[in-house]
Amino acid sequence: MMPITDARKSDLLLVATTLLAAVSWMFSKEAVQLMPPLLFMAVRFLIAGLLLAVVAHRHLTRISTDQLFRCVRVGLVFGTAMCFWVMGLFLGTHVGEGAFLTSLGVVIVPIIARTLFKEAQPASTWLAIPVAIAGLAMLSLKNGFRPEAGQLFFVGAAFIFALYFTLNTRAANPRLITDRAGTTRQLERVPVLPLTAIALLTVGLVTTVMSALLEPWVSTFQAFSVELAWWIIASAVIGTAGRFIVQTYAQSLSNQSHGVVIMVLEPVWVALFAAGWFDESMGSVQLGGCSLIFTALLINRWSVLRKVLKSWLAHAPRSKI
Repeated sequence: MMPITDARKSDLLLVATTLLAAVSWMFSKEAVQLMPPLLFMAVRFLIAGLLLAVVAHRHLTRISTDQLFRCVRVGLVFGTAMCFWVMGLFLGTHVGEGAFLTSLGVVIVPIIARTLFKEAQPASTWLAIPVAIAGLAMLSLKNGFRPEAGQLFFVGAAFIFALYFTLNTRAANPRLITDRAGTTRQLERVPVLPLTAIALLTVGLVTTVMSALLEPWVSTFQAFSVELAWWIIASAVIGTAGRFIVQTYAQSLSNQSHGVVIMVLEPVWVALFAAGWFDESMGSVQLGGCSLIFTALLINRWSVLRKVLKSWLAHAPRSKI
């Protein structure tokens, strides 16, 4: 039997991560049908953040003030994105379609990185953008230009997620900065687990404030049930804390970058789960639009995908004639 290497184990765990992320969509959709969406997000992320904080407590005691500030900044952006996302889930009529719309954030990342931080991007990222726009057009123009409220929230979330991805990457990796006095110094990287714990807790605080301002709480507590408690706990423990713990462990096993290609599976799993869970189906126009968005995700990550294919072909067993 062929031994399972750390790299292969990492790939399998990243596939599991996409499955956990996808099933979290189902848990969340069930929950927002029983309680205000922002309040659900507040409870979910506070529970998940506290669980990760317990796991990462040793790292958290060594976080500097500068690192804490960067983590909170990431969390504030992430929290805003999650507000848009959960409103899209609450108002949207098709969970699978929403997953593909949200995944547009991956395609938007190079635009954010180039515009705000002057980061150079490979040509493949710019080729992906018109393909993604075509897919978005097919989804939003299927009944003329009358996009649904849920679709608009999902697209808004995608743009904010793109900013979150960019800030999160910059916080997790060391880089040089130059202050106004012309002094150059290197920012310390923030370990992934405490970064995630602080970001999730910040999301919980952001959504708590938004919920307190916009949503009724009394009726929710009066209608609280065992079923609702299950969806909240499942979302927080399995879909959020569990997912990030598995993802962090998977990334620690291998320094190969092809794991990012595996992550594009999430919207596919969401669509499949939604078909079985909520009996959703897609028309030909929806399928075409989602397929174009998925193609854009692959184009956006073509450089990594090409390395994976070359590596796979190089190590594939050759038959003897």
